[in-house]
Amino acid sequence: MKIVIAGCGKAGTSVLSSLVREGHEVVALDLSDSVIREMVNIYDVIGMTGNCTDCDVLTEAGIADTFLFIAATGSDEINMLACFLAKRMGAGHTVARVRDPEYTDQSIGFMKQQLDISVIINPEFLVAQELFNILQLPGAVNVETFSKRNFEMVELILRDNSVLDGISLQEMRKKYPASYLVCAVQRGNEVSIPGGSFRLQSGDRIGLTASPVEIERLLKMLGTMQAKAHSVMILGASRTAFYLAKNLLASGNAVTVIETDPERCHEFAEALPDAVIIRGDGASEELLNEEGIAGMDAFVTLTGKDEENVLISYFAQGRGVGKVITKINRDEFVTMAEKMGLDSIVSPKKTVSDVVTRYARALENTRGSSKMETLYKFMDGKAEAAEFKIRADFPYLNVPLKDLKLRDNALIGGIVRKRKVMIPTGSDAIQEEDRVIVVTAAGKVSDLADLIR
Repeated sequence: MKIVIAGCGKAGTSVLSSLVREGHEVVALDLSDSVIREMVNIYDVIGMTGNCTDCDVLTEAGIADTFLFIAATGSDEINMLACFLAKRMGAGHTVARVRDPEYTDQSIGFMKQQLDISVIINPEFLVAQELFNILQLPGAVNVETFSKRNFEMVELILRDNSVLDGISLQEMRKKYPASYLVCAVQRGNEVSIPGGSFRLQSGDRIGLTASPVEIERLLKMLGTMQAKAHSVMILGASRTAFYLAKNLLASGNAVTVIETDPERCHEFAEALPDAVIIRGDGASEELLNEEGIAGMDAFVTLTGKDEENVLISYFAQGRGVGKVITKINRDEFVTMAEKMGLDSIVSPKKTVSDVVTRYARALENTRGSSKMETLYKFMDGKAEAAEFKIRADFPYLNVPLKDLKLRDNALIGGIVRKRKVMIPTGSDAIQEEDRVIVVTAAGKVSDLADLIR
């Protein structure tokens, strides 16, 4: 389908790249000639230089026959106005990036309704929620929630002394009985959907699906369960830091924020009176030691500089902090960070890209037999987990799973039925209104029925 993306910064480019890989016809729109030349040179897109709130520019971009318009410029107000104009000029659906914390849920809902915007995305809020989830389960590298938090997928890295080294998945289920499923394994650059005879090795990155209770139960049996982080130090008074600190404080955590900008320190001190706000250079070893970094349960780097986030995270890890999380936007720094032993990494642009990609797939599949609710790409984008809500016309209702033949490198990782979580067996069957979580390394999936041969 035809998609116009206005604003080709980090987030816009990440969304553009993902949608091009999905096979969409994409028009890139930006004020900068050099940015558009770069987009056209790197990606298979049509490029246009211009103002996305100029009706003539939108007309030239073909807005009248555009199925999806995405506004991801650096201005919330421009994004909302552009979406309003695009919708009035014929765009089928619109997505606006809105980042300012001063916009409350109520005001966002009002503007969304009045401006007829299909989806409003706040990247910083989404990343903060992702960080909060990880801090609730520090033993995991990443945590993704499905079905209104009734179901989770967690990623773990098997260390050199892991009790799972050399064990097959069949043996693991017998030795550690709980209701879970090992649904994906990354070994080096290869990602596979493993069978029961698959043997795990130290260094593997594994994806597990289960209810939150069962995940905790399994981690306790494995001896990798860590207590929830109660004292958290955050480096950088960013928007993401604000949302994260607010969530942590509401949950009873002790929060320390370090920031160099005195104005941001003042704003945080007023908005978050229960947090400890330190004005200073977070790159200073002396400052970090004085503020008790070694006694913190968790350390989160949220500055605007990837290099600083990586280096200071590495220092925090060396000081024995139980959980270190690093924000990185540039892909090339992710590999570097992982080689340094930093495994909990979040990326705002990836978070936005996943949300927009999920929405685009859902629009493609409006007449399908299942509706995509959640999409999560993981293991360097080589695998994805998707949640589908089953409609009445799903062609395989009440058919035992053992009688369904799935595509290679795909499996059903869980079923949520009226809030009851099921790790399915061959005798289970999919029913109407079920929420089904599938994991695949077999490419794009827009409808659950596409996975069944």
